[in-house]
Amino acid sequence: MPAPRVFILRHGETEWSLSGQHTGVTDIPLTENGEKRVRATGRALVGNDRLIVPKRLTHVYVSPRKRAQRTFELLNLGFEDGALPWKAHGLVEEAQPQATQGDNSSSERHCRAPIQITEDIREWDYGEYEGITSAEIRKRRKEAGLSEQWDIWTDGCPGGESPEDVTRRLDRLISDIRSTYQEPHMSSTSSVATPGTGDVLVVGHGHILRAFAMRWVGKTLAEGPTFLMEAGGVGTLSYEHNSINEPAILLGGAFQVEDPEREIAEARKD
Repeated sequence: MPAPRVFILRHGETEWSLSGQHTGVTDIPLTENGEKRVRATGRALVGNDRLIVPKRLTHVYVSPRKRAQRTFELLNLGFEDGALPWKAHGLVEEAQPQATQGDNSSSERHCRAPIQITEDIREWDYGEYEGITSAEIRKRRKEAGLSEQWDIWTDGCPGGESPEDVTRRLDRLISDIRSTYQEPHMSSTSSVATPGTGDVLVVGHGHILRAFAMRWVGKTLAEGPTFLMEAGGVGTLSYEHNSINEPAILLGGAFQVEDPEREIAEARKD
């Protein structure tokens, strides 16, 4: 059985992601183009033969912000009506031409994983820097007699969160994912039964998901990420050698296909 994965999904485009304004607690919606792009991501990456297989998900974590919740809705994983722990922010599917054979139809998607809203994956609290750009931050710091070389990964945000604050809540979330949803699937001696295959989806924001990826592999935030995450982008985390003690960033996650003979063989091993 392949190692469980964690899919990290950044919310789609907003007016502030376009302008570069830091968006933490401000609850702004996706742009029209942002919604279109997330729908396209869902069509491309979600399905029984795609990167994210809905029926294999064990748990879903979503930020409290509506831009993240709307992004999750638009991914269209195939949840039943009433499954969302919030009031839907809009329709999921646009009117489409009748599907032809071979299309990745949303009607074939079915997911029963619990959906949890968690503050642990909300965006970094930018404090005094909420709603302003990096250029404006440097200008303000210069006027205040501070160093213009501001780095959120080491300096944090005045009136907001420090890197240590963010690390604590992310480590708590990572521990929960591993101990509750993934280690049971990786241990043949575990008696804990959970649905799916241990795959987890985390829907959040740019800075916090980059920080999440660093903490996943044991890097401190002060080391700084050398990777980016676009609005509406998807990343994948997993484990090397199918070992809970070897977390890794999966640079190239392959699409999934049904293999009944292999599944039967794996079941016999258990």
